[in-house]
Amino acid sequence: MSTPSPNRAVMVVLAYLWLLAMVPLVAAKDDPEIQWHAKHGLVLAVAEAALFVALWLAVAVVSLASFGAGCAMGLLFVVAWIAILLVHFAAVIKGLNGERLIVPWVSGYATRF
Repeated sequence: MSTPSPNRAVMVVLAYLWLLAMVPLVAAKDDPEIQWHAKHGLVLAVAEAALFVALWLAVAVVSLASFGAGCAMGLLFVVAWIAILLVHFAAVIKGLNGERLIVPWVSGYATRF
C-alpha cells in the first residue's frame, strides 16, 4: 500500500496550476491520488488550450464577416477564462477534501495515461 505524500495540500494545489502539474506528477510518484490530480490538471490544461484555440478561430472568422459581432464575440474569452478559474478552484477545494472533481468529457482521460 502506498503512503500519502507529506505535503499533499501543496501537491493538490500545484496539480491544478496548468503546467505546474508536472511537479506533483514527478515528485509524488508514490501517492496514486496525487498522481490522478496531476494527470487531471494536465488534461484540463490541454482541454483549455484547445478551447481557447477554437474560440480564437471562431472570433477570427466572425470578425471577418462583421467586426462588431467579432468584438462582441470576443467577450467569450472573458467568460471562458472565468469558467476555467472556477473549475480549477472547485477542483482544488475538492482535492483538498480528499475528493475528485469529475468534469464531463475531460476527466476520463486522466486515468488513461
